[in-house]
Amino acid sequence: MDLFQSMGVYVKVVETGSMTAAALQCEMSTTMVGNHLRALEQRLGVQLLQRTTRRQRLTEFGSVYYQRCLEVLGLVADSERLAEQALDEPRGVLRITAPLTFGVERLAPALSEFSLQCPQLKLDVALTNRRPDLLESGLDVAFRLGNFEQSNLIARPLIDYTLTVCASPAYVARRGMPHTPQDLQQHDCLSFAYPAGDDWQSVEKQWRLSGPDGEIMVDVSGPMLINSSAGLHQAARTGMGIVMLPDALVEQDLCEGHLVKVIPDFQPPSRPMHLLYAPDRYRLPKLRRFVEFAVQTWGKTDCHGASATLKNSLQGFDQQ
Repeated sequence: MDLFQSMGVYVKVVETGSMTAAALQCEMSTTMVGNHLRALEQRLGVQLLQRTTRRQRLTEFGSVYYQRCLEVLGLVADSERLAEQALDEPRGVLRITAPLTFGVERLAPALSEFSLQCPQLKLDVALTNRRPDLLESGLDVAFRLGNFEQSNLIARPLIDYTLTVCASPAYVARRGMPHTPQDLQQHDCLSFAYPAGDDWQSVEKQWRLSGPDGEIMVDVSGPMLINSSAGLHQAARTGMGIVMLPDALVEQDLCEGHLVKVIPDFQPPSRPMHLLYAPDRYRLPKLRRFVEFAVQTWGKTDCHGASATLKNSLQGFDQQ
């Protein structure tokens, strides 16, 4: 018989005063309670209880052994609580990857709050516009922009990543405010240089905008093409031209008046964003807590926590 179980039964017999009462609390038969007591006495080679037809009495050794059983069972319970706490407390290293602009403007500030919630957890964050393979790179979780196809990864839908067309007040004062998408053709439009083969490379030459009458493609040109969102942002702030940039990058400037929206009735395309992770790793407290945090912070309110599978190499773009 299990030693710890027998010790627990013995404690109940002592505390309740009878094997019948102990049997009720232990949810076993009186015969089984007697079997546990006999097994203990045979193991120890010492009698624990003096039993008669009317009463039972602890032997001198039985009294000492009862106290020792309380100590041992207490230590066992404490050890189990420590194990449960270890399983539930996020610890170790959580490896995260995210697109550069989102990582700098959205993820990094939010991680301060998450770190306070999980003080035993170290965060290893890689901000890159590449799409590293989640499993081969040893990553736990990834933020991805763009469309996807099914695979063996879980994808939690997050809020769409939106863009804004804007310019500095100095540029508008010098060149005037465009009022329609067609007016952009007469302005200096600064473009992001997508890498060769990217699905969004055409954005360098044409901006797709949606307005009251549907979608329109506008030919744009300007004095600069650059492969850095931060560089594009700074060029716009100095009045070099009109830009299409992520809201995460320009919203503060828009609030403070360093940039102003251009043709606000026409919206650039938004980009879907998902959180990726391997399904077999979700049981890890560190990943589970971060997924819960990310969905609470950036999750769609209408998705009801729905999950989908996602292809490792996403189609779409996450350069900005």
